[in-house]
Amino acid sequence: MNAPTMTTPTPPVAPLIPGWRHTYSGKVRDLYEPTEPHPNGDVLLVVASDRISAFDWVLPTTIPGKGEVLTALSLWWFDRVKDIVPNHTVEAEVPAEVAGRAMVVQRLEMFPVECIARGYLTGSGLIEYNQMGSVCGVPLPEGLVDGSRIESPIFTPTTKADLGEHDENVTFDGVVATIGDTAAGALRALTLAVYGRAREIAAERGIILADTKFEFGRDSMGLIVLGDEVLTPDSSRFWPADTWEPGHAQPSFDKQYVRDWLTSPASGWDRKSGQAPPALPEDVVEKTRARYLEAYGRLVGNYS
Repeated sequence: MNAPTMTTPTPPVAPLIPGWRHTYSGKVRDLYEPTEPHPNGDVLLVVASDRISAFDWVLPTTIPGKGEVLTALSLWWFDRVKDIVPNHTVEAEVPAEVAGRAMVVQRLEMFPVECIARGYLTGSGLIEYNQMGSVCGVPLPEGLVDGSRIESPIFTPTTKADLGEHDENVTFDGVVATIGDTAAGALRALTLAVYGRAREIAAERGIILADTKFEFGRDSMGLIVLGDEVLTPDSSRFWPADTWEPGHAQPSFDKQYVRDWLTSPASGWDRKSGQAPPALPEDVVEKTRARYLEAYGRLVGNYS
């Protein structure tokens, strides 16, 4: 696997790819299905664009080469947790038009829940903790602050909202009501197991994996499979371990820099206004791009 170059920006709309039909675009990824029967069966092409989202908005500015990092890191992590749970990637050639930023994957029936593991308290989890003393129905000790370590990582699922809508925190019982006891228990166990493995790997590289989001589905045989992206700066909070200090927001190797700029007076944007966020200035783009590259470099290192 080659390191992402982050030198070639992608257009903000899904590209035309010979032999593949565009079927869906999410906040960051574009999905395609083959126009002819594929040697690997019922597959999809998942293309990671350079789009970036924040606060459930897709921003008008892209981060050049970001899709390469998301794809490269996902493939790297899939390989490191495949003994815990199988993933949706298949060995197949990726079209040249999207080389380096795409994966051919098996089609899954996705569970209607986003599976989040938290080992540190921050973000929406901190807000809920300050209001309720718990996160997604999981009680936590008193006295925790922004950045506090949660001694036993917790499963804090959310709904999977449509594009433009907001994900909502739900309790484990809410997941049970949606998909049943057995599936809910399996998703919780897998989420915490993969998070635990990834947290150890990140710690060896001087990185705190504060929290992360997974998506799972069932394959044609009914087996639970890890899908979408995994353990990227878009789906995770990565903090440098050597500067961790509970009590305030932590510096990060993810898109938190974009969130912080959007909520600062410099952006001129009111999150509660209902208006779309403004374009990112060039320096914010470059600093965000540098953080994605640093996340890749610190985690993967000289892996090839």
